[in-house]
Amino acid sequence: MEFKSTLKRIDDMRDEINKIRPLTEEEVRQLQSFYRVGLTYTSNALEGNSLTLSETKILLEDGITVSGTPIKDCYEAEGHAEAFDYMISIANDEDLSITEEMIKHLHKLFYKRLDDESAGEYRTHQVIITGTEYVPPPAAEVPGLMKEFIDSLNDLKEADEHPIVFAAYAHRKLVDIHPFADGNGRTARLLMNLILVNKGYQIVSIPPVLRPDYISALRISQRAEDPSDEPFVELIANCEVESQKEFCRLFHINTKPPREYER
Repeated sequence: MEFKSTLKRIDDMRDEINKIRPLTEEEVRQLQSFYRVGLTYTSNALEGNSLTLSETKILLEDGITVSGTPIKDCYEAEGHAEAFDYMISIANDEDLSITEEMIKHLHKLFYKRLDDESAGEYRTHQVIITGTEYVPPPAAEVPGLMKEFIDSLNDLKEADEHPIVFAAYAHRKLVDIHPFADGNGRTARLLMNLILVNKGYQIVSIPPVLRPDYISALRISQRAEDPSDEPFVELIANCEVESQKEFCRLFHINTKPPREYER
């Protein structure tokens, strides 16, 4: 399926989903709980967290930890869920303007149980990422790069870039800068979903089974020679399609067969 066709399918499905809105308060509550657990599980699992989906649900909804589970993994789940709640609380602002303070607060909520002093603070040392030739910028450059990054987000918003492309760019660029000592990927995925929800799209979860594709797509965007954002943007778009299909399944919405978009 060509990328333009994928975007058209996403927009058409968004329009179908919008036909059943507004949801009832109870439907909204249950849907947010569904995504709160799901996104917390997948985002943490991409980074090596050992909690299963069921264990994540039990921890977040019942406050019960599983015997033998590393406490760090529990802290990550609880912190991510709290950051998710904040993300949802600001995502419905029609005049949303992303700021450095928002990004720092997302990180602080996620990371404060792990290292309260570093939570929400830009790194002060060089970080080295294993498994790639990409080297993040020096710590001294991070504040300036983050300001430029926020300016670029506002420029893209004004340019009316498609929200899928816009959200994928925000994710990729934040990971490139790597502003925090740890937790950059999870913060980037929360930022991406903040944009998607604000624009009326579904929350994107990247399942652990797609981890190799996810990492490979990011590496292609970061390589020194012939970098390309296409694989990463297409990955995010395909994950949005799957999320929309899941929403339609939950609310019994009939969707068009994929072949209608294969031209």
